[in-house]
Amino acid sequence: MSVGTSSAPGAQQVPRPSASRTGDPADLCFDTDDLPDGLVVADEHGHVICFNAAAERMTAVRAADALGRRLEKALPLEDLEGRRWWQLTDPYGGLAIRRRQPERNLLLPGGREVLVSARYVRTEPTGPVHRVVVSLRDTEARRRTERSHAELIATVAHELRSPLTSVKGFTATLLAKWERFTDDQKRLMLETVDADADRVTRLIAELLDISRIDSGRLEVRRQPVDIGAAVGRHIQAYVAAGQVADRFLLRIEQPLPALWADPDKIDQVLSNLIENAVRHGDGTVTIDITATESPREGEDTGTSVTVSDEGPGIPEESMNRVFTRFWRGSKRGGTGLGLYIVKGIVEAHGGTITVGRAPGGGAQFRFTLPVAAPAFMA
Repeated sequence: MSVGTSSAPGAQQVPRPSASRTGDPADLCFDTDDLPDGLVVADEHGHVICFNAAAERMTAVRAADALGRRLEKALPLEDLEGRRWWQLTDPYGGLAIRRRQPERNLLLPGGREVLVSARYVRTEPTGPVHRVVVSLRDTEARRRTERSHAELIATVAHELRSPLTSVKGFTATLLAKWERFTDDQKRLMLETVDADADRVTRLIAELLDISRIDSGRLEVRRQPVDIGAAVGRHIQAYVAAGQVADRFLLRIEQPLPALWADPDKIDQVLSNLIENAVRHGDGTVTIDITATESPREGEDTGTSVTVSDEGPGIPEESMNRVFTRFWRGSKRGGTGLGLYIVKGIVEAHGGTITVGRAPGGGAQFRFTLPVAAPAFMA
């Protein structure tokens, strides 16, 4: 946006009051066609004096047809109940102290929904309206957000239904027929209830993480972390659960810089990446831990962890969607939120994460963390 006394031919010109609010305001103007939102301006008589390119695109009305017309004719807005908005707001004859209309959803002819806000420009605090400035915004971005929230709710409801149904079924059965079951049967049912309760707890934790990531409130409590030992614990857990020890290859390049990070959240990252490699990949799962250049300016070194498998890998066209919500790849199962949370955790640490193709043909995830020693250690 540029301010001056002239502009390129054909550009929309908007007179506006000078800083002193005195004299002829027509000597100051600005080009509005570069604005991303629709802008419509009416003068003190209610006639349109500006109708920018974005407003043309949203309303399907040519600027040449709108300029000079009454505002309510050039921009016939209705509320969601079908009432004429300009008659309800009455910008020129309403309260003399009113200066704006807050943003709200309104309808254009044909039913298209737009977000509209208005500002009433007065030369004196309670004087007559000198200009009405109307902003039009597309609702598509808000609709995408609403669809994402609706999809999240539907996914969570679906994921919660199965374990809660199991918990309710087993507990009701045990309460009603406790004496009929052997100790082994009771233990099996209670172990199933316990596993399903853990599943519900994990899902709730994921939802809390997503909320904190989206709002920028994900807290990182840094402590010294032995990343090699952390990976080793995950491998031992898989071996204890029945995986063959030879399926895992851990390679640690020494020496590693001292890493300060949130151990619980790093465990969450490792758990997701190794679980993906085990569940969706084939062959050997290789974890490489190396010293590397720090992703943060002002630091020389960082720590990089690469998790690779020998499975079919991720299709090239899907790699840009891997870290988005609900991405599940070719195999269904899970909420599709794990990698979204992984990316949020890594970035909250000031790190980076990438996905690519492993040397063995499978998927390869690599995240890099700055050493990030606390300030009192500097």
